[in-house]
Amino acid sequence: MDNIVMLAVIIANVLFSIKGFNDEMFFRKYQFHVGSIRAGEQIRMITSAFLHADIMHLAFNMITLYFFAPIVIQTLGDFSFILIYLGSLIFGSLLTMAFHGNDYSYRAVGASGAVTGILYSAILMYPDMTIGIFGIIPMPAYIFGILYLFYSIYGMKSKSDNIGHTAHFGGAIGGYVITLLKMPSLLQDNLLMVILLAVPIIILFIMAKAGKL
Repeated sequence: MDNIVMLAVIIANVLFSIKGFNDEMFFRKYQFHVGSIRAGEQIRMITSAFLHADIMHLAFNMITLYFFAPIVIQTLGDFSFILIYLGSLIFGSLLTMAFHGNDYSYRAVGASGAVTGILYSAILMYPDMTIGIFGIIPMPAYIFGILYLFYSIYGMKSKSDNIGHTAHFGGAIGGYVITLLKMPSLLQDNLLMVILLAVPIIILFIMAKAGKL
């Protein structure tokens, strides 16, 4: 069966999340919680990415994965898909710890970091493909990717919602870096797009260095 690895990832997310929906102790044990992670429970940095806040959160992430994972799998193969998915997940968790590591009460769940890494990988390889915003508004993928990361920077700076913008951004960095390592020909074949998609990442680190986040 095509894309069986993608389906396995989706099933793992669904089963783990459903368990979390119905078992509060399970949810609390495996969610991202800075205080617990700093106390030695680093496994939460991975397990939290298989939990979701509610069915809509789960559905949105898995539908996004369903649409973009085949692009990565067909171009780079199953192993690279898993490498980018897990690598982006870890990048997202590490960046979250870097920005929120002193907030011992900070909590988060969701596969958004890993899924954003897959999305950004697909955009990096096929920047000219069209993405339908809300399913109806066509937009070139590279513009969507850049705007998405600028929105994440805004979310990180404003802290006005409960969305894990830091994990999204970390996941995008993971997808970007790992994809370039797996497909360095992009640096020669599409250097302008590689640079454009790096701009929000560079701006993030400049703002962080300047204490603006």
